[in-house]
Amino acid sequence: MTLLAVPNFSVDYLVQAMQLARQGWYTTRTNPRVGCVLVRDGQPVGEGAHLKPGEAHAEIHALNQAGERAQGADAYVTLEPCSHQGRTPPCADALIKAGIKRVFIAQLDANPKVAGQGVKKLQAAGIEVYHGILEADAMALNLGFNQRMTTGLPRVTAKLAMSLDGRTAMASGESQWITGPEARADVQKLRAASCAIVTGVDSVLIDDSRLTVRDPELISLYGFLQPLRVVTDSRLRIDLNAAILQQEGQTLIATSQAAITANPEKVQALKALVGVEVLVLPLKDRHLDLTQLLKKLAERGCNEVLLEAGAHLCGAFVQADLVQSLQLYIAPLLLGDAAKGLLHLPHLTQLAAAPHLQVCDVRAVGNDWRFTLEPLAK
Repeated sequence: MTLLAVPNFSVDYLVQAMQLARQGWYTTRTNPRVGCVLVRDGQPVGEGAHLKPGEAHAEIHALNQAGERAQGADAYVTLEPCSHQGRTPPCADALIKAGIKRVFIAQLDANPKVAGQGVKKLQAAGIEVYHGILEADAMALNLGFNQRMTTGLPRVTAKLAMSLDGRTAMASGESQWITGPEARADVQKLRAASCAIVTGVDSVLIDDSRLTVRDPELISLYGFLQPLRVVTDSRLRIDLNAAILQQEGQTLIATSQAAITANPEKVQALKALVGVEVLVLPLKDRHLDLTQLLKKLAERGCNEVLLEAGAHLCGAFVQADLVQSLQLYIAPLLLGDAAKGLLHLPHLTQLAAAPHLQVCDVRAVGNDWRFTLEPLAK
């Protein structure tokens, strides 16, 4: 049966559910962003969004709002209701118990613990289930979650800023600020939507960056937590007084076993700092293994990772095919040919081997321009 033949079905309620899901854009973090609308006799009777891991899912909020009116209602949900016991009970069970008649699902859950099991449980209880409606729109809500569930790696976005002549900093390293205040405010949203922010120790040493979200509107959101800050530091050169180590939230120092062995006192001093953790990674070609770093972040539940680093680390991620999206800000100024370039790609020596990108979006942000790009499929 096509949806056109389903009595009283309205795609508008799925659109509304997706708008609700966006309420958790900056706060669901390890969990997917989900929205739900309950409709009975052609009228919405309950709605909800998942806002914070460990708390009620979207379906539960909607059921609580609907109360007895949920009996015989239709549920419109952006993601397949969970069927397993996690930090909260299964939403599929709650929908069954409430007497829901039909369930319209935009996307099946990529989590192998669910992956169609929620649909089967609902159908076994006699509930009509339809799925794959506005699926692409629903998947766009959870690109990082979907990728982590299917590949074991988070989705990586590299944030880059450059002048019109492709430079990121003066030869001295001075780079604050290339872009204007509007672009920097836009980056705050990128940070807030990320589970982790990765940078290199050179950036920390030069800029003494904090890598925190400071926008009052974002940090005041219910359930908001600062993203995990990650510093790659294979030789353990970070200054113990660095600002990034003094911020609210967690900071992870990724280093090598050789550096741990050579600097036992510094390791102990780092571990003594509140919220600071040291992670040992294997080396690959004398550098930290970035794939292993991402695997470790995925194991911590990181869906979206923001890369805010210099030309060498960003270049290493790009050459390892670990970047799924580039957010490039271009400022209307010139820094000259002695200034630092955008990406360090030493193995790129022939034009035929140059990575090709697809421009997904271009827009003005204050006096700057923001390009959103994705690598073309090989």
